[in-house]
Amino acid sequence: MEENRVGVNNTDTLSLSDVRSNSEFRDKKIIQTSIIGIVANVLLAVFKAVIGLMTNSIAIVLDAVNNASDVASSVVTIIGAKLSKKEPDKAHPFGHGRVEYLSAMVIAVIILYAGVTSAVESIKKIISPDVTEYSTVSLIIVAVAVVVKIILGRYVKTVGVLVKSESLINSGTDASMDAVISASTLVAAVLYLNFKISVEAYLGVIISVFIIKAGIDMLKETLSHILGEAPDSALASKITETVMEFPEVTGTYDLVLHDYGPDVYQGSLHIEIPDVFTADEIDRLTRKIALEVYARHNVVLTAIGIYSLNSSDKCAIHIKDTIEELVSMNPYILQMHGFYFNREEASVRFDLVVSFDAKDRKQVFENVVNKIQKHYPEYRIEAVMDTEYSDISTQASDMD
Repeated sequence: MEENRVGVNNTDTLSLSDVRSNSEFRDKKIIQTSIIGIVANVLLAVFKAVIGLMTNSIAIVLDAVNNASDVASSVVTIIGAKLSKKEPDKAHPFGHGRVEYLSAMVIAVIILYAGVTSAVESIKKIISPDVTEYSTVSLIIVAVAVVVKIILGRYVKTVGVLVKSESLINSGTDASMDAVISASTLVAAVLYLNFKISVEAYLGVIISVFIIKAGIDMLKETLSHILGEAPDSALASKITETVMEFPEVTGTYDLVLHDYGPDVYQGSLHIEIPDVFTADEIDRLTRKIALEVYARHNVVLTAIGIYSLNSSDKCAIHIKDTIEELVSMNPYILQMHGFYFNREEASVRFDLVVSFDAKDRKQVFENVVNKIQKHYPEYRIEAVMDTEYSDISTQASDMD
C-alpha cells in the first residue's frame, strides 16, 4: 500500500502513516492507563489490608483483596495489549488482535472469582460473626479510597471507550464497583458505631451478588465478540459511503467485516458497475477502492466482487422493474440486487436478501423465486438467497 494519500476525495482521507500513528497512540494509552491503575490499586490494597486486619473488618479485608484483583486485571490488560501487536505469522496470518478479547475474558473471570470469594467469606462471617473495632483514621482512609476509586474508574473507562479497549472498559467498571463496596463499608461502620448493629457480613453478601453479576455480564459480552458479531453499523455505513463516492459504482452490497481485534478488520463487498467495463478497468477500480477504504477506515478489503449492470438494454430495465414489484410484495425480502438480464442465454440472475425475522428463510426465498418464474416462464431464473450481514440501509438499493 502506498504511503501517500489516496482516493477520490482527500478532505476526509487519512494517510497510511496516520493509521499507524493512531494504532501507536492507542497502545500507548492502554499501557499508560493500566500502569496508573496498578500503582493506585497497590497502594489502596496495602492500606485497606492493614486497616482491615487492625479493625477485624471482613468488609475492608475483602475490599483490599478486590483491589489486589484489580492489579492483576491491569497486568493482564498490558500483557494482552503487547501480545495483540505481534506481527502475523504462518500459524496466525490474520494477526493476534483477538488476544485483547481473551485478556478481557480473563479480567471478567477474575472479577467473577472475586465476587464468589467475597460471598463465601461473607457467609462465613454471618455464621461465625466477629467484633469489628473501627477507628477514625481507618474510616478516613476508606473514605479517601472511595473518592480515588470513583475518579480512577471514570478515567479508566473513559480511556477504554476512547481507544475501544474492552479490557480497560471492564477494569473501569470494576473500579466503579469497588467504590460502591468501599462506600458500603463506611455505611456499615456508621451503623455499628451509632447503633451497635453489625451488618458488614450481610452487606458483603449483597455486594458479592452485584460483583458476580458484573463479571457474568462482562464475560457474556466478551464471548459474544469472540464468537463474531454483526459489523458496527456506523463503520459499515462509512465504508459504503466511501465506495459510493466512486462515480463508476452504481451500488454497494454484501459488506462483510471480520473482526480480528479492536479496530482490526478485514472484509469483502460487492460493487455494481456497468457491463461495458473491461477487466483492466475493473482491476484498476477495485484497487483504488481497496486503498481508499484502508486509508480512511483501516479496513483491509480482501475481496471486491462485481455485479454487472445492464447499461443499454431497455428490455432488461423493464424486466428488472417488474421483478422488483413482485419481490416488494413479500415483507421478508429486504432487497434485490445483482440483477442482470442475459438475452443470449435467456436468463435472469439476481440476489434476494431474506430477513432473519422470517420463520423459514429458505421457504420465503423459494416462494418468491417460483412466483417470478411463473411470471417469466420463457427465461431461466438464476436467483441466490443472500444474507443481511449488517443493519445498515444498503446504498443504491435496487428496491428504492
